[in-house]
Amino acid sequence: MKSRTLAAAGAIALAAATITGCSAGTGGDGGGDTLTFMFRGSDAEKAAYTAAIEEFEKANDVDVKIIMTTAEEYSTKLKAAITGRQIPDVFYVDPGSVQAYVGSGIIKDITKEVEASADLDNVWAYGVDSYRFDGKLMGQGPIYAMPKDVGPFSFGYNKTMFEAAGIPLPDKDKPYTWDEFIDVAKQLTKDTNGDGTLDQWGTGLNVVWNLQSFVWSNGGDWVNDDRTEVTVNSPEFVEALQFFADMGPKHGVTPSVSDAQTLDTYQRWMQGQIGFFPVGPWDVPTYEKLDFEWDLIPYPVGKTGKPATWTGTLGIAVSETTKNPELAADLAIYLSTNVDAQQSLVDAGVQVPNLIDMAEKWKTESTLPPENREEFLQIVQDYGRALPANNTYSAEWYDELWKGIQPVLDGEQTAKEYLDEVQPRMQELLDKANKDAGIG
Repeated sequence: MKSRTLAAAGAIALAAATITGCSAGTGGDGGGDTLTFMFRGSDAEKAAYTAAIEEFEKANDVDVKIIMTTAEEYSTKLKAAITGRQIPDVFYVDPGSVQAYVGSGIIKDITKEVEASADLDNVWAYGVDSYRFDGKLMGQGPIYAMPKDVGPFSFGYNKTMFEAAGIPLPDKDKPYTWDEFIDVAKQLTKDTNGDGTLDQWGTGLNVVWNLQSFVWSNGGDWVNDDRTEVTVNSPEFVEALQFFADMGPKHGVTPSVSDAQTLDTYQRWMQGQIGFFPVGPWDVPTYEKLDFEWDLIPYPVGKTGKPATWTGTLGIAVSETTKNPELAADLAIYLSTNVDAQQSLVDAGVQVPNLIDMAEKWKTESTLPPENREEFLQIVQDYGRALPANNTYSAEWYDELWKGIQPVLDGEQTAKEYLDEVQPRMQELLDKANKDAGIG
């Protein structure tokens, strides 16, 4: 997947950049009738936020200084601001950093302000719960940020390619089984110009961002329920990773390593050479310009018979040391839940509405693709999950899985061999993360 798309997966890009042990600052330029808001994103997001914040400024007689960075720069610049005791009053935070920020006194508990002014019944529970922390486990307890967005990581297909191949279009209400998926992917993989070289493939999935769907749908997971034991060497996980790896050397339905070096799979999808590819809401403005028709379907299902994927999110937090805590909390809540503010972001085509009633209207009234926008909402409301590292103190244990996985994808090592080998290292790192968090 192209780096731009990975960075935009609102959700996960900062998970490995958890900041610990930083001194709380003085709220930067905040205080009195001035607030600072730091975020990362595109020019479209900046324009949307600028319009929304202008209305907030008028209603509250306040000046809001906007500090925008690129996705790649955000973590470094935020860390520098924290280290320099110049913490913005309001800023983006990812779920994976919440525990460290709470422990370091960086972000404020805004539960009281949220419950007093926001209709939480009309905000996606996943978004709000991603920023709850009770001192031991994420997902419950006080609220430390409001969701900037929810980012369902859905599954797309090239409708035009299906029609050209004479293959029946996928059923949006009945997911493919793994066997059915491979069968269709093989039919889509072909040499279209007769030169003896493949130039069209069934799929081209990146293991870091797509393995989760296959593992979860097969009944496996990265950790146990209380997040103390790494479970990647379970039979369900082993089977899912082996299936994923076999799409390459065994079934040949994804571009080879050499093919990917010539043109990565994101670029091949954009050029109409890939049949199935992941799609997030942040992709819609770009994908609207593609030369082929595309739509969404559920991910293929494993043993459970139920689709699974992850839902990303970024949060809007308030500095513990802001000089104007009530107004800063108001801004965070406003950007997350105000109808006009949300409409600005939705019109920019960069996210699903945070408000449930607005999302239901967006589902039927939006003129942007995909046609099956309902799939985005089903992921948020039903079968989307947090990425495993979002609920632990650090992401090192999770990142360890990917470091040596390439031989499995190349068919040089079995999934079982690798997972038995890597599980102890992951367990050691998870134990360290839990110890640092004061758990266990």
